[in-house]
Amino acid sequence: MAESGFPLPPEAFCPLCGDTVRDPVTIPCGDVYCLECIKIYWDQYDHIGVYRCPECRATFTPRPVLRRNLPDVHNGRHHLPELTPFPHMQRESFCDFCVGRRSKAVKSCLVCLAYYCETHVKPHYESSTFKRHKLVDETGHLDRKICPQHEKGLELFCRSDQMCICVLCTVREHRSHNITSAEEERNEKQKVLVVTQSEVQHIIQERLKELQELRHNVDVLKSNAQRAQAESDKTFHEMLQAVERWKAEMNQMIMANMQAAMSQAEGYVERLEQEIQELQRRDTELRQILETEDNIHFLQNFPTLCVPPEAMVPKVLINPQFSFSEMSKTATDMKEHLDDICTKEQSKISKTVSETPIYILLPRNGDTRTKAPARMDFQEPKTRSDFLRYAFQMSFDPNTAFKELALSDGNHKVSRKKTAQFYPDHPERFDGFAQVLCKEALSGFRFYWEAEWSGEFSIGVAYRSISRKGKNSNSLLGYNDKSWSLLCSDSGYSAWHNKVDRDLTNSPRATRIGVYLDYAANSVAFYSVSESMELIHKFRAQFTEPLLAGFGVGSSVTLCQLKTPGKPY
Repeated sequence: MAESGFPLPPEAFCPLCGDTVRDPVTIPCGDVYCLECIKIYWDQYDHIGVYRCPECRATFTPRPVLRRNLPDVHNGRHHLPELTPFPHMQRESFCDFCVGRRSKAVKSCLVCLAYYCETHVKPHYESSTFKRHKLVDETGHLDRKICPQHEKGLELFCRSDQMCICVLCTVREHRSHNITSAEEERNEKQKVLVVTQSEVQHIIQERLKELQELRHNVDVLKSNAQRAQAESDKTFHEMLQAVERWKAEMNQMIMANMQAAMSQAEGYVERLEQEIQELQRRDTELRQILETEDNIHFLQNFPTLCVPPEAMVPKVLINPQFSFSEMSKTATDMKEHLDDICTKEQSKISKTVSETPIYILLPRNGDTRTKAPARMDFQEPKTRSDFLRYAFQMSFDPNTAFKELALSDGNHKVSRKKTAQFYPDHPERFDGFAQVLCKEALSGFRFYWEAEWSGEFSIGVAYRSISRKGKNSNSLLGYNDKSWSLLCSDSGYSAWHNKVDRDLTNSPRATRIGVYLDYAANSVAFYSVSESMELIHKFRAQFTEPLLAGFGVGSSVTLCQLKTPGKPY
């Protein structure tokens, strides 16, 4: 049981020690730890001055004060205990006039300074004796309404000392002070409380909005994690397929060399067998001629048999420089290189993830003592170098290109042609408008890209679920609730979303447009790019799906290759 009085649920475990939470404390981000565990963990960061939650990696400066207090945990989520206004006033009181078993009090008299049940309070309503008495709902602690020095009811308020007093207090202790009635002072202070209540209600609305945005962003994080896992599974599956392909190619190479070696060896074997047969035939003839007793026959065959036979096949040896072990060694080297690359990249991303907090807690009410880490920039970019921190390289997706659009420069340029291109049918291809989308899905973070254009064109973002078929508003960028676009022409700009347009007559002209997407902040902005960045238009939205960069092509559009000065957050 925590000191706050909340029972410790059986499913509450400390993430640091893995055991049931002992002396539970809740740190500012809401996670719960053993008091000793989190204290020891944070002690090692005293020299840095920045303290991190081991679970969600939220950071705090200065070190939070640890208090034993465990919120209720239900279904894996933290719930604050119900708050009781003025808990010191919530004491059940009983009638002072009941005999024997006392009934619960329903009223208290500020003159009698006593509690009354429903039965004993009736004389206050029926008798004229009590008509000057003031009844209020039972609130408990009537002793707080009595002057501790004179034992008289507190009816006045001393503005000089800001305290409630009785009539006798005005004679001595509070003589010459600014005295007023409790009712009048209450009326004055009530005006202040009304203003305070209005401010509290305003803060409540702000917090509710923050809560809604936080829950939305948590859902986005969850969706991004699931998507990242699916893409990781797909990538590693492709890697496994590639490894299987390399394995098959290596085995095929080994078998091909083995078969070539066997084929050559069989030729040599056949020729050696023929030579051996020929030599064996000559040996038989020599044996016969040596054994003959016919001198004439011997002398007649001597000239042909005395000539030594010529070698038919050269001596065959296995080339010591050729070895299948080289292929085995190559396979081993490939494995080690792959292990090195994977280990290096895994270590790099692990370090980046561990050092990048998911949440940053910012101070309220202008408290400048707590600052976010320098590497975390929550300000809107202003200069082009600021935007380039979030530069993201993209390429056009050929499967989405309209039939009259030709892609070039490694799918970084698209041009409008008069003749149809030879594209295969694809469910993601636009067939009504000269439009194309990029391959890369955008969600969760900040992204920036630039495009150069000629002829009338539109640039924007769209959900992957935007319609691709038909010549209607459902598949035209900016004319539906699934896309946001900026229409650019020599005469000016106009911003479009869900068939609603806004002419931007005073916007600066430029042949290069920059797009800045802050997915977490639910905004996408378009900029004129020249010597400086000038805002053309910004959309505010509530993104619910990953986005794709989209383009409507009048003549040509080129995705600019941007140099990123630093890795974007």
